Amino acid sequence: MGDLLAANNSNPIFTAISASGNAVFLSGRTIKQYQVGSSGAVAIAGLTASLYGSTMAGSTLRNIISSDTNNYFQKEHAATTSRAIAAQSMLAPAMAAAGPTGIPNPSQYTNPNTGALANNALAVQLQTVARIIAGRNALGAKRQVFFVSLGGFDTHDSQRTLQADLLARVSHAIAYFDTTMANVMGTDLRQQVSLFTASDFGRTFTSNGDGTDHGWGSHHFIVGGAVKGKNIYGTFPVTGLKHTLDVGSGSLLPQFSVDQYGATLGTWFGLSPSQINDVFPNIVNFSNRNLGFI
Repeated sequence: MGDLLAANNSNPIFTAISASGNAVFLSGRTIKQYQVGSSGAVAIAGLTASLYGSTMAGSTLRNIISSDTNNYFQKEHAATTSRAIAAQSMLAPAMAAAGPTGIPNPSQYTNPNTGALANNALAVQLQTVARIIAGRNALGAKRQVFFVSLGGFDTHDSQRTLQADLLARVSHAIAYFDTTMANVMGTDLRQQVSLFTASDFGRTFTSNGDGTDHGWGSHHFIVGGAVKGKNIYGTFPVTGLKHTLDVGSGSLLPQFSVDQYGATLGTWFGLSPSQINDVFPNIVNFSNRNLGFI
């Protein structure tokens, strides 16, 4: 999607941004993901101020690591480095500050197992996303995809305890982000921003004794002002009953495909029907291309 819609952005480098490290999800044909940390754009060390006691060493280092060359490996390294230097110089001043004068800091969440308050790394990632969204006009960005993540759902053991804490973090982070999007530096952006969850696998619907094993189908959240919310799309399984969609060991056959899920989001994002076919070539196997949740 980023490849097809990057032309909407005056600088395509800010089309796909990860606040959670390297993400295959953001690897396009031409668009390269840009990674940021909790403090924002990551600068290359040593290019400013004094380096090894010399005020000239920084500019010398910049020339060494960004100069073009005939060697293919060095050429690609220099291009990547130059792109990183340019992106950081644009993003750093464009991002809103974190805190009372910019994007509010997330509160701590309550661990339901212990009642203790703790920081929520997922909410902090979403704060970073909000800070970049706040700088969209300065960056000339109109179509962006952001990636955040929370691990730990591979709950073969201790599932009741682990999922209680994990889902508390998800709930807290989504609530924080929705509230934040309602007032991004004085502007309500909830109609322009949609949050959705995804995973590379689900869990079985039967217990292995203390957890569950790798499954297939699962439910996901879609949140935003454009979402037709307060509804469940698909049939929620009922505990204790044999399911017609059970393909063995409690692994449930999904009612909808990831292609339908993505195509529905992609249509909202601005893709044409032909572009949807390009991004999701298997969509032709399904009569319902749009699930109608947004």
